[in-house]
Amino acid sequence: MRRPHLGLLARRSWICTRCRAANYSSTAPVRAATKSKTNLPDAPARTRFAPSPTGYLHLGSLRTALFNYLLAKRTGGQFLLRIEDTDQKRTIPGAEQRLYEDLQWAGLQWDEGPIVGGPYGPYRQSERTAIYRKHANELINNGHAYRCFCSAERLDSLARHRSQAGLAPGYDRKCADVSPEESEERAANGEAHVVRLRMEGYPMFNDLVYGKTGQNRPSSKLDLIDRVFDDPIMIKSDGHPTYHLANVVDDHCMKITHVIRGTEWMPSTPMHVALYKAFNWTPPRFGHVPLLVDKSGQKLSKRNADIDLSFFKDKQGIFAASLINFAALLGWSHTQKSDLFSLEELEQLFNLKITRGNTVVAFEKLWFLQKAHAQRFAATGGPVFAEMVSKASEVVKETYAADQLTTILDFRALSEYISLLLKADAKSYTNAPEFIHRNSTFFTTTLTRPPYTPAATSSSGPSTPIPITALHTAAAALTLVPEPHWTIETHRANIAAYDGSSATPAAPETPADPEKARIAADKAFKKELYHYLRWALSAGAPGPGIPETMTILGRPETLRRLDEAKQLTAELAAAAPARVPKSSQMQEGQGTEWMGSLAPRS
Repeated sequence: MRRPHLGLLARRSWICTRCRAANYSSTAPVRAATKSKTNLPDAPARTRFAPSPTGYLHLGSLRTALFNYLLAKRTGGQFLLRIEDTDQKRTIPGAEQRLYEDLQWAGLQWDEGPIVGGPYGPYRQSERTAIYRKHANELINNGHAYRCFCSAERLDSLARHRSQAGLAPGYDRKCADVSPEESEERAANGEAHVVRLRMEGYPMFNDLVYGKTGQNRPSSKLDLIDRVFDDPIMIKSDGHPTYHLANVVDDHCMKITHVIRGTEWMPSTPMHVALYKAFNWTPPRFGHVPLLVDKSGQKLSKRNADIDLSFFKDKQGIFAASLINFAALLGWSHTQKSDLFSLEELEQLFNLKITRGNTVVAFEKLWFLQKAHAQRFAATGGPVFAEMVSKASEVVKETYAADQLTTILDFRALSEYISLLLKADAKSYTNAPEFIHRNSTFFTTTLTRPPYTPAATSSSGPSTPIPITALHTAAAALTLVPEPHWTIETHRANIAAYDGSSATPAAPETPADPEKARIAADKAFKKELYHYLRWALSAGAPGPGIPETMTILGRPETLRRLDEAKQLTAELAAAAPARVPKSSQMQEGQGTEWMGSLAPRS
């Protein structure tokens, strides 16, 4: 059967060169983890994710699914999906379908399970009831379980009696001595009953994360009233299994070799190991991952964003790649120089170096990863970048008047215009609405500029002011570029080649090193020129660099904004005209014939 479409998650290999850098390279090598030091099995692992459709996939369950998926892929094994839907009363309509869609959106495609099938199905517990009853009968026949016919009233009375005496709960095994023949007859006659496991103790187990652990205590308690036992129920009175029996039977029948789950299941694991022992089965290897907590140490809840994936995916606009990357870092440690990983790289790197103790979730890291992945998608293109363009275009259409957009676009398609903007400012991308709001000056012909003030002086004291006329002259010179050459590379080269030292007033004293003074003067002029151009083109708002801004706006809109800015600063112009700057840094033979007065003279 064909697998469902994986959705948006791109699988291009990439990694940054510095962990905290905003810009990163996609060519840094990935150092593979060695199996010998990370508890990885030598044989392919069969893992599973077994959610219940009583809720939606949230950050914690996504991490559990991811760790199981990565362990299987890292070892060349299989990742299974199993739906634990025995609690029909709490099942949410549509939750199962949402689970499928969310896992596929995240790129966690299962090898066996619902939709795709497999040799050990069915993969819904509600369709496996006969299997659980069969195995429960095996436990009864070999003496490791028994039917309990005690009424709810008797059990309640026993529990209240022990509670009032300040004693721990337990069962007195009243029905354990019922003969097999009587037990069979009463069950055949339809008498209500449950099936209890005859606990012989809680064994220790070797956890992949915490090492040897467990309760290591007897199953019975002798106190002043009576001896009671921790004989857990395996089959409920309605004939359905409890989680513990179904979980163990399914993992065995589906040949699961490794179970990665949250630490909240650690208290139940000794019982599960005891159940494996009762069946004479080999248990899988267990690994328990740390609890996710907020910065105050409290377990994440709906109040602090540990909610279903729709919050991240639909409301916050988080990429699948960003959320998967973020979830992988919640408790897993690695030796790479960067925390930025694609799912494909995680498949190559994952190991069982999982930290102990609670893991603090810092959502600032998620936004850092979001911006870094946005840069990657902008650089490589693909379906995710196409969706970025599409969502941003929708926001623009909903926010800005069509006549203003027509003027600015100048016969260009909106998608083309936004694509240029995204590539230029991807380092600041969080989601479409915030990105468009940040770059609002690109979508309106009416800029509200504050009064122009020169760039801030350095800490060493006031610098020589740059004449506003010199800035007007430089801005005009940069616009001499004709339409065919109106590119980022051209603007960047022209700004770099423009010698601003001749436009900067000379120092009162002759410097000891004229060349050093010239370089300093040119640097000061360039700083002021960038400051002026940002004010003129985008009202001083942060955004793409000046060469990128000029290219995105296009030549007509750039000229219009510079002319508007010149008029607003006319009263600041000095009486004397600015001197024509030198062009000594430009090289001949580089296609500069179109540069007019900026071209070097022979």
